[in-house]
Amino acid sequence: NISGALCISQAWPGMARTIYNDHKRFLETYLTPYPGFFFTGDGAYRTSEGYYQLTGRLDDIINISGHRLGTAEVEDVVNHHVAVAESAVIGYPHEIKGEGKMLHFLSLKHLSWGCGTATLTAELQELISKKIAKYAAPDYIQVMHTGCSNTLAA
Repeated sequence: NISGALCISQAWPGMARTIYNDHKRFLETYLTPYPGFFFTGDGAYRTSEGYYQLTGRLDDIINISGHRLGTAEVEDVVNHHVAVAESAVIGYPHEIKGEGKMLHFLSLKHLSWGCGTATLTAELQELISKKIAKYAAPDYIQVMHTGCSNTLAA
């Protein structure tokens, strides 16, 4: 079980070979970070059985009150909650802070968590606060599963 950058060791049909009018940028972005490999820009998780799960863009950053925070980092923490099947994290415009803490979109594993439970919001805020920091706790969470879509204010 290991997490890291998703890199590809061999060329494939249809592979990008440059960025129009900026070949230097192509080399710096995709070939320089991991010499000998093509860096996709995505993170991945590999299980001990050899299965891969893409964890999100490594360069997707939210600036919250001066703190730079990777969305994949937050999604990884949220996805460890027993009720969460998958999540997506985005920032949103905020008048004072520039970007709001964030908005999570969750798909649940179990319908028994119900719609709009404050318990789930509290548990996720606590989990993010412990694993990352208090400032990373979300302002809003959008819970989505069959038959229900609810926004929970934090």
